[in-house]
Amino acid sequence: MDEIAALVDRAEIEDVVTAVFDTTDAKNWPVCQELFDDEVAVDFTGLGGGKPSTVTSAQLVDGWKTGLHARKQSFHTVSNYAINVDGAEAGVTAKGYAYNLLDADLGGGIWEVWGVYRLRLVRQAEGWKVTAMAFEPRRTRGDDAVRTHTL
Repeated sequence: MDEIAALVDRAEIEDVVTAVFDTTDAKNWPVCQELFDDEVAVDFTGLGGGKPSTVTSAQLVDGWKTGLHARKQSFHTVSNYAINVDGAEAGVTAKGYAYNLLDADLGGGIWEVWGVYRLRLVRQAEGWKVTAMAFEPRRTRGDDAVRTHTL
């Protein structure tokens, strides 16, 4: 692969990963779901226990839609991308920060987390799609009931 094609791949991959978090915060669930392959290997066990699993993109996004409902603000930021492209597959590691903030009439409160995201992507005809996503929290602060609050 030539240098320009490699740079284009890296830019496209970074755009997809950034869009996952931007569409989540915007609660643009249809567009968010389009960023994922039909099935996604997920591992958020560092936050809530359980086991890593494979879910459909609809199940993943529906879970976020429930957990990050309209009366809970979220803000995600990712940086320090390390991107490794191997043909039609890619791995991404990025540092991340997020907060959740409940509406005041739900009790208010804030919860924050810092950690590392690890994603896998595959190139498809319509572009890069996320096939796996994991989060390794390094530090949390605030009220965990805010993170787990649903309507």
